[in-house]
Amino acid sequence: MPRINHIVFPVDFSARSDDAVPYVAEMARRHDARLTFLAVAHPHYMSGLEAAPMIDPQLILDGVRSQLDSRISAFSSELTGVTVDRFTVLGDPAQAIADFIVANKVDMVMMPTHGYGPFRQLLLGSVTAKVLHDVHIPVWTTAHTSEAPDRAHVDMSKVLCAVDATSASIELMRWAGGLCKSLRANLRLVHAVPAIESWPELQMDPGFQQTLHENARRTIENLERAADISVPVCVGAGTVPDVVREVALEHSADLIIIGRGALQETMGRLRTHSYGIIRHAPCPVISV
Repeated sequence: MPRINHIVFPVDFSARSDDAVPYVAEMARRHDARLTFLAVAHPHYMSGLEAAPMIDPQLILDGVRSQLDSRISAFSSELTGVTVDRFTVLGDPAQAIADFIVANKVDMVMMPTHGYGPFRQLLLGSVTAKVLHDVHIPVWTTAHTSEAPDRAHVDMSKVLCAVDATSASIELMRWAGGLCKSLRANLRLVHAVPAIESWPELQMDPGFQQTLHENARRTIENLERAADISVPVCVGAGTVPDVVREVALEHSADLIIIGRGALQETMGRLRTHSYGIIRHAPCPVISV
């Protein structure tokens, strides 16, 4: 079972950051975890990073601390039953978050993605993207939409885990199973196979797509046995982000769990489809 004893919640005092508080508080409550609100202030420089700060750094830090205290006080009812710490620091936000994680035995990061407007929805916020790439612990992100998060997902009763057909999914299944046990949530797996349109020469073969589905289902069920879990499996045809989104909507998922690859892989730390899943998910995502 995942040990989540310390959660860090980087805040930037935006509306989307405020919207995430109920989710963060509930995750901390479910695991009896300590919750640290982390605010990072960036010094204002006259010209370039080597120049002297325009404002006394201590004044900046004091202002951020005061703002953070006010924010936590405003959410006191949401944070009932949660042990709350606060930490403020000057520096680059993504680097400060990564440094705090290393120094303070953090088990999970929870932060929004900031996908606003028709064009910015195509991209993750730069800080979130860097944290997803650089840190080595699970990262929870809100649904990447321009609307405020749906409070119905705070309950976290229905969890969807996106898996591939390799042995790398075994540990992910175990982690998801453990999390669902601690959340008392129902778990379902989802796997995407290519749509038949990917093979134009086979589009006249009505049984080909069914064979793909059946083979994939058998493979995932074998991986389930290796992971010592037994949960429903959904297999869909199409791109991975689209299939995950469709299954999440069909089953009213409150949370999606995905895996991140290894640093030495061709695509870097994040697997090929991770950003796409996060961008299109209708509910929060944990990247493990």
